Amino acid sequence: MKETSSKLQKGIGLPQAIALYIGAVLGSGVLIVPGLAAEMAGPASLLAWGFMTMLILPMALSMGLLSAKYPNAGGVSHFVTLAYGEKAGTLVGWFFLMSVPIGAPVAALTGAGYLTAALGWGEGAKLGVAAAMLAAGLLTNWIGMQLAGKIQIAVVIAIASVLIFAFGAALPRMESVHFTPFMPHGWLSVGQAASMLFWCFIGWEAVSHMSEEFKDPQKAAIKGVTAAAIIVGILYFLTALATVGTQSYLKGGSDSSMVWIISQPLGSWGGIVAGVTGLFICMAAIIAYTGAAARVAYAMSREGNAPKWWNGLSPRFHTPTGSLLFLMFCFAAVMLLYGIGAVSLSTLIQFPNATFILTYMGGCAAGIRLLKGSRAGVVLSWISFAATAAVFPFTGWAMLYPLLVTLLFLVIRLRFSRRKAASLDA
Repeated sequence: MKETSSKLQKGIGLPQAIALYIGAVLGSGVLIVPGLAAEMAGPASLLAWGFMTMLILPMALSMGLLSAKYPNAGGVSHFVTLAYGEKAGTLVGWFFLMSVPIGAPVAALTGAGYLTAALGWGEGAKLGVAAAMLAAGLLTNWIGMQLAGKIQIAVVIAIASVLIFAFGAALPRMESVHFTPFMPHGWLSVGQAASMLFWCFIGWEAVSHMSEEFKDPQKAAIKGVTAAAIIVGILYFLTALATVGTQSYLKGGSDSSMVWIISQPLGSWGGIVAGVTGLFICMAAIIAYTGAAARVAYAMSREGNAPKWWNGLSPRFHTPTGSLLFLMFCFAAVMLLYGIGAVSLSTLIQFPNATFILTYMGGCAAGIRLLKGSRAGVVLSWISFAATAAVFPFTGWAMLYPLLVTLLFLVIRLRFSRRKAASLDA
């Protein structure tokens, strides 16, 4: 009994893996970014969407191949450790871990904002809904990934249904004249749109931290990530096509084009449906990223590179309760800072960008070295690494955040080294 309680439970099958991958990647940007991209590049924004839709497969497969070959709760951190050593792997683990305490509250506030705006509720209600979303994400992961996976399946089906309905509703309003002039702002605008769209396709690295709990890592990681990449690509492209074909980005505003599309057949209910959809999308991301961060914290603690109490597991559910407790404190602190007006949502959004990108770059770099037995795996990893490296400079001042995380990593590592030396001397 004692032996089984010290291990994570393998409860993630192929359907749950697909849903977790989709939930981690299909963010709230699907309701906003198609309109913004169309405003930037006109109908030619569809070229940017097509390019990014093709690019997500190598990005997804590079993470899937590593998860299948080296399933571990450390995920990307574990891959980097195998490829480049413990120091590099632990630093990448800290990059990912410290992204989520900010990223998850941002997702919660974004989803709550969609819902409360649709219902006409105020800022207090927005904070309450966001807090409830974070609590639900923590509770779901505490009970276990089998439940989390089932919830993700239901949430992803609901999201896909709304997006497919929106495309169907847009079809009668799509006109060929809306696609001319096709490239009103030149080729440069297409490149700028593609750079912005890149943020919509990051998230494949998150589920790698749950690979230790895959029932069949080979099947769940490779088949799961491939199916998820195809589904995500189709949903994003159809949404963009509906936005351009109806010119909703001009009629409903670039940042609320999807609300306009949904509102046409549903009237006043359209805004509410869009608001609930936004909440579901953000809830899916919270569940996936909270689970991923809890696992990487647990894995680092297990290896002696993080506080020991993060290593605690629930005796009933075999879930990392210690690291979930740490995340709960972080979520509460960020929500408090936002609630008292110390930080804005736009400021919070920028903080985790650079650390997420660096985490992904680390995983791709590990794939270049670890997947040498697979020529396709190395090529996929190089493509993904080049794409993420090209985007990193655009994070701007947010690059200061990984520097702070690196400083924290060095301080904790020095403290642990001194503790180990003292125990050896004793």
